[in-house]
Amino acid sequence: MEQNFKEEHVTKAVLAGLASPRLEKGESADEQSMAELSALLETAGGIAVGEVLQNRPSPDPRTFVGEGKVAEIRQLVETEGAELVIFDNELSPSQMRVLTEELGVQVLDRSGLILDIFAQRARTREGRLQVELAQYKYLLPRLTGMWGHLVRQTAAGGRSPIGTRGPGETQLESDRRHIRRKIAKLEEELAEVRRVRSTQRERRIKNEVPVVAIVGYTNAGKSTLLNQLTGSDIPANNRLFDTLDTTTRLLQVSDFLEVLVSDTVGFIRKLPHHLVDAFKATLEELTFADLLLHVIDSSSPDWQEQAEIVEGLVRELGAEQIPRIDVFNKADLYTGDIKPHGERIVSISAKTGAGLPELLSQINTVLDKGARRVTLRLPYDQGGVLDVLYREAKVEAVEYASEIVVQAICPRKLLGQISEFLSAPGGEPT
Repeated sequence: MEQNFKEEHVTKAVLAGLASPRLEKGESADEQSMAELSALLETAGGIAVGEVLQNRPSPDPRTFVGEGKVAEIRQLVETEGAELVIFDNELSPSQMRVLTEELGVQVLDRSGLILDIFAQRARTREGRLQVELAQYKYLLPRLTGMWGHLVRQTAAGGRSPIGTRGPGETQLESDRRHIRRKIAKLEEELAEVRRVRSTQRERRIKNEVPVVAIVGYTNAGKSTLLNQLTGSDIPANNRLFDTLDTTTRLLQVSDFLEVLVSDTVGFIRKLPHHLVDAFKATLEELTFADLLLHVIDSSSPDWQEQAEIVEGLVRELGAEQIPRIDVFNKADLYTGDIKPHGERIVSISAKTGAGLPELLSQINTVLDKGARRVTLRLPYDQGGVLDVLYREAKVEAVEYASEIVVQAICPRKLLGQISEFLSAPGGEPT
């Protein structure tokens, strides 16, 4: 069933979901998760032409939904000319095979669709490694007769219909042992990425540059906020999962505080656990942050549920003890009577810049360690003090005259040690 599409072709898909008390709350489909599935499909470049949501006491072990619903979905596929059926729930490999045969078109579940988006969005080597690892882990139990019809191409290259960005021809035709070897190799490469990140973090800690990590539900406005804060030009589109690679920029919060701000992949409900594991190299950055900015889409009627999902994943990553500011974004679109407020809560519009001064003030309050800009006058026999300043402060200027005149931003702990050399505003030592 190999298919070739022109670039402008839009894949039509029928969406299906099952609500059942036998499924865990996070696994069951509902109107909200189906709407999000439709948005995910749009992000992947497709369009929903039909939707079927079934309430059933328990999943059918063979076809997941009941036989009657399978017939209804098949009718929708034929009527609308759909090329794909996407389930909001997680399907077993056998259910996926049976449904593909029964419906006559390719069948994906939510994980498969998310993986396709990841394959489209990842740009850096690290991001591609993470996507490829997740693809192989997803592929391994589904090898038997499942992927023979897929377009043969690499994960990051070329154009393809949704759900066919497989890891590549050689790997798709290889046996499980080969796939397991490939997984082990990718995990080794990602371990090396983590080692490099760890070295970078140690350098950061040595330089005492605090790290601020932006987290939040997908499409909450994290990249737009980073752009506004740092003057960057990271693509910020109204699409789910638009950022897949951690982006770090320097931000001057105040005269005395510089921080590194990292944007992370957006969280989402029903994020498959193996995807969380595969993206640990990116998400583990959260556990080393000095401050989390939890960006919440205050214009969404589901913002509370979305915030809880993010908080759950933050806990899972072991980052719940890190200081946090809740940033209610899209305040210009907020429809409630009273905007969220309180300690470490700020309402902003990342798009217009409204509320950003208050956010910077709160970041400064949390992270400011009492650093101050000072002028020091050092006798030449006290040159060792200058060495200390270069190691532990930020030296801005040095002038050699009758004495060494140094302008520097010094942390609070150093100010007491150098107090005898401090110069008052009038130029005399204090």
